[in-house]
Amino acid sequence: MTSNNKNIGNDTARERYGKLYNCSRWRKLRLQQLNKEPLCAYCILFDERYTQATVVDHVIPHKGNLELMYDPDNLQSLCKFHHDSYKQRLEKQGVNAIGCDIDGNPLSLDHHYNK
Repeated sequence: MTSNNKNIGNDTARERYGKLYNCSRWRKLRLQQLNKEPLCAYCILFDERYTQATVVDHVIPHKGNLELMYDPDNLQSLCKFHHDSYKQRLEKQGVNAIGCDIDGNPLSLDHHYNK
């Protein structure tokens, strides 16, 4: 007997939370974010270049938490390249950011220095 649910546990956040991204509340918030910050934050920070942002990313992954999902302070604008590469790598490692700010403080909120 074979199962039709081969990918249970391996689904993407988009598959799990797709209906949250398809609602008018998210579409409105996404548009507000892209209007407020139209350039990719990572391109500016890491590459010192200006690239149009096309993805609105949750700084802290919401994982279904509606408060985090719709919190405008938890959003950043990214280009598709940085969202699909660098940001996904960070999330798999369980950190928010790699590196330090101008004062030498770790960017990751999960770094032991910040605890």
